[in-house]
Amino acid sequence: MNQDQLKREAALRALQYVPKGAILGVGTGSTVNFFIDGLAAIKDQIPGTVSSSVKSTERLLALGIKVLELNEVLAAGQPIPLYVDGADEANDRLELIKGGGGALTREKIIAQAAGQFICIVDQSKCVPVLGRFPLPVEVVPMAEQMVAAQLRALGAEARLRSGFITDNGNIILDAHGLRIEDARALETLINQWPGVVTVGLFAHRPADRLIIASPEGVREQAGAAAARAG
Repeated sequence: MNQDQLKREAALRALQYVPKGAILGVGTGSTVNFFIDGLAAIKDQIPGTVSSSVKSTERLLALGIKVLELNEVLAAGQPIPLYVDGADEANDRLELIKGGGGALTREKIIAQAAGQFICIVDQSKCVPVLGRFPLPVEVVPMAEQMVAAQLRALGAEARLRSGFITDNGNIILDAHGLRIEDARALETLINQWPGVVTVGLFAHRPADRLIIASPEGVREQAGAAAARAG
């Protein structure tokens, strides 16, 4: 199987977790695109979705799947039992690096709002230590140089993502060369810097379940909370 086929297998496995009659959180990226396409077959069971990006919203609407605003959903007291998204890297603790597609802030917001977060990846995304993939940091434009200097002080090479503006109107600095042994501590540190909107570490809110596709098949790894829930 090529990588696209593996992504599709992981995405299709996630469909079995979609609860009927509930609002669904939907992420962003190439693997999630396969998941969105798969939702078309069961769209009558989904009253609506909350989307993490303009691109995903456009894809959902094109398939006739309703997209709702998160504030609207939460104000109505409606739960979001499940959020499905991909990742750029995942470790054994189901901590993630996300943001390769630039939607890290909205992804983190929906992941926090959801009852369960399922992450779908192919095996190339699984690493023993996070950091091989450059760590994205969404930054208010006027803070670019200040945040870049702070990333360099951590030993990273900070590169502006050229020609890219997030859906929130901000820039992204990609931090190359980090070896992230303590993802929770680093997430806390970077998120405290003035000018940082969010960092693409999902460690305080990791995935609850990781679906991994490889040429040998699809396997699942449950986090501590998901394992306790069965």
